Amino acid sequence: MTARPSEGGPAGAPASGLAPEVAARLKRTPDGLLPAVVQQHDTGEVLMLAWMDDEALHRTLTTRSATYWSRSRGEYWVKGATSGNVQRVVSVALDCDGDTLLVQVDQTGAACHTGDRTCFDAGALPVEGGP
Repeated sequence: MTARPSEGGPAGAPASGLAPEVAARLKRTPDGLLPAVVQQHDTGEVLMLAWMDDEALHRTLTTRSATYWSRSRGEYWVKGATSGNVQRVVSVALDCDGDTLLVQVDQTGAACHTGDRTCFDAGALPVEGGP
């Protein structure tokens, strides 16, 4: 099992620099994470879903480089650091319940690790029934 982030980040990581008034508004999962819906700022296209803890959010807000917590690798990652497909952060909003982030970005290249523009290019599922 990978290390799980807490309010201060993964075990052994330095405490988060996230502003206390922002941290107080967040409603995290039991493992300290928030889902981050990532959207192209000018078209509204939904690019991907990722996870952030307090430290990832702090890094994102202060660097304008989208930084996430990788649940599979148990580490922080900056989108595009190795692929070149960077996400320059335009804005970050918290939903009305405080449990989901909307990260609006200017995406360079593919957002998905498969090379697709978005992580939702795998095909629509059939929806049945009336409106």
